[in-house]
Amino acid sequence: MRVAVVSESFLPTVNGVTTSVLRVLEHLQARGHDTVVIAPAGAPEHYAGARVVPVPTVSYREFPVGLPTPIVSRTLADFAPDVVHAASPFLLGAHAIGASWRLGIPSVAIFQTDVAGYAKRNRLAAATSFAWRVVNLVHDKADLTLAPSSSALGDLAAAGVQRLDRWGRGVDLDGYHPRLRHDADALALRARLAPNGELLVGYVGRLAPEKQVERFAELRGVPGIRIVIVGDGPSAPSVRSALNGMPVEYLGALHGRQLALAYASFDVFAHTGCEETFGQTIQEAQASGLPVIAPRSGGPIDLIDHGRTGLLTDPDDPRSLRTAVRDLAANAALRARLGESGRRAVLGRTWQALGDQLIGHYERVIDEVRARRSADAETMFRLLGAPGARLF
Repeated sequence: MRVAVVSESFLPTVNGVTTSVLRVLEHLQARGHDTVVIAPAGAPEHYAGARVVPVPTVSYREFPVGLPTPIVSRTLADFAPDVVHAASPFLLGAHAIGASWRLGIPSVAIFQTDVAGYAKRNRLAAATSFAWRVVNLVHDKADLTLAPSSSALGDLAAAGVQRLDRWGRGVDLDGYHPRLRHDADALALRARLAPNGELLVGYVGRLAPEKQVERFAELRGVPGIRIVIVGDGPSAPSVRSALNGMPVEYLGALHGRQLALAYASFDVFAHTGCEETFGQTIQEAQASGLPVIAPRSGGPIDLIDHGRTGLLTDPDDPRSLRTAVRDLAANAALRARLGESGRRAVLGRTWQALGDQLIGHYERVIDEVRARRSADAETMFRLLGAPGARLF
């Protein structure tokens, strides 16, 4: 199979979209499929056997945003893929979906943006319906849109997006593992972060408005804890201001083994954002054997079975996060039980399993488009063969 991956985000930018695309490319290479990547300029020339075709960009909130360009159509026409994978399509992805439709190439769009949540947070209620119309327009010509959670599927269906299915995200079960808690480097990190035996409440993710990391201020005054922030982004000054005077450690953005060691040093993982369409760091924390706290909103609803594999908080109650942290801080047995159950819950969510599931979606779309074209052609032939039919 030949797959063209068009991504709004790619290396060197690291976020949920980039990570998902990298794992998809690695899996496609492992399964023997040919790939090409179209992504914002600045990316490496190749990744996982795929040639990376750069497009011009503009910068928005520290992100390079790929622009529609004839390069997209030319690349698709030259590569002649069996399917186009549009990752979190916006300007670049929408252009690629349109080009695929004109070229007769099946396309699969991956939805990863909580439009309603963004509009609500920015008090843009009047613009919410318009924003969803834009989403509908972007996804209209895609042969299939894949959403990562039941919440996102419901939002898309309500907005009128058709041809929907669900596809989650995989997690590295070996890289993120409870055994790392006994690793010498993890123990050294923990000793540095909690010199007096404090309970470490960790967060991993981009520091951006939609992540609402400032909500950790709700933990001010909780005794015996220290907050550890892993990540960076445009909200870093706001977060530091909101948490000023609290016991907080900022580790910056971490990747690979260093990120896994950070998880291993935590006692509790807390996520604060209410606009997650999925929640990849929640899965990583669960794979690490950590008890997880997250708002009862969006993707976390599917990832956490409240009271069994983690705790869901009320996003509208500023006391809810504080209560959950205090409950876990006071109950080591509960922390252990939730951490173990969370680990078991993600054991079937490897990137290999999710990658094969994605390939199954590709194959289904290719077959459906082929069948639809065959039926259209048969209908046309019947019409042309009808008495009195004429060609112009």
